[in-house]
Amino acid sequence: MAKINDQQLKQLVEAAIFVADQPVSAERLLETVLDGLDVTKKRLVAIMDALQLDYQVRGIQLVKVASGYRFQSLDSLSPWLAKMWQEQAPRYSRALLETLALIAYRQPVTRGDIEDVRGVSVSSHIMKTLSERGWIKVVGHKEVPGRPALYATTKEFLDYFSLSGLSELPDIEAFEYQVESEMQTELVISPEPDEQQVH
Repeated sequence: MAKINDQQLKQLVEAAIFVADQPVSAERLLETVLDGLDVTKKRLVAIMDALQLDYQVRGIQLVKVASGYRFQSLDSLSPWLAKMWQEQAPRYSRALLETLALIAYRQPVTRGDIEDVRGVSVSSHIMKTLSERGWIKVVGHKEVPGRPALYATTKEFLDYFSLSGLSELPDIEAFEYQVESEMQTELVISPEPDEQQVH
């Protein structure tokens, strides 16, 4: 196996993560760009930890999410960086966000379970949107009559919200406070028009 010093390894790992179009795991790095080089997983993790420290004081950070590592800008810079793009980030309805939160916090969960908590039927549009975004998936079926689908969140969900695991979700009280704050500042649009009350 070819030798590589720490400086060269750090440069190679940095470049690989930078050019990747999605988060890169240590395993993926070892299987691809580091294949044939004398690099252990322990050494690679130490290099990535060092890279994270290098970027801590910059406008770009190396962040670990569920699928691996990626570079992203500091959240605090978003108001200024957003001016570079004409299109607005999508705004999601309260109904969609509540549905996503219930799936995230209570997974695996059926559509009926969500409707019981929310008190309204979940529109098929919401479930389709969440599935198309890759944020939820069917992970099985509940062993009751009709065998309804059980939904859970995906790695794409964790990646989008910059989480490395479900344990990093805010506690439910903090989440409820944040949703309430966003509603007061009108960041969330009105509920889906096709929602119907459950009788």
